[in-house]
Amino acid sequence: MKKEDCYFLGKITRRHGLHGNVFLKLDTDQPEMYSKLDTVFVDINGLLVPFFIAKQSWSKGETLIVSFKNSTEALVDQVVGKDVYLPLTGLPKLTGNKFYYHEVVGFEIREEDGKSCGIIETINDQTGQHYFVLTLAEKHIVIPIIRDWILELNREEKFIKMALPEGLMDVFLIPSKKDE
Repeated sequence: MKKEDCYFLGKITRRHGLHGNVFLKLDTDQPEMYSKLDTVFVDINGLLVPFFIAKQSWSKGETLIVSFKNSTEALVDQVVGKDVYLPLTGLPKLTGNKFYYHEVVGFEIREEDGKSCGIIETINDQTGQHYFVLTLAEKHIVIPIIRDWILELNREEKFIKMALPEGLMDVFLIPSKKDE
């Protein structure tokens, strides 16, 4: 399994108890979708290694307590702190203006009039307000991901048309003048 064929599910944060269980912190806004996992892929030294789940239960929030089949102490030590992935084929297809973050990296953001705002390089979802990070004219531009601003998502032509507030692009593109 290649990493580009998978999506990031979460991270194994630490051990739980003495019986080889680990905490799996999910990185999702729909944790209930993962209440019956059979297999996960753990990134060990750049390789995705399959791990089969013997049992799992919820801890709190988006955290699962997981026990792997044929688990040993050495195996548990090896997976703590590692990223966990699942195959993209397991994700349900989204339609309309709904999208997965990994799906739109490389898409162009356009204003209502069709003017380009740049290409999505990354998406920051580590803050309360998630945002696109774009590059245009060798400058980094940050656009908040606000569903009401998204007018159109075109998967074939790889662009997202947005109704951006007046002046948002100017903040990044027009040099500021120093006060006298």
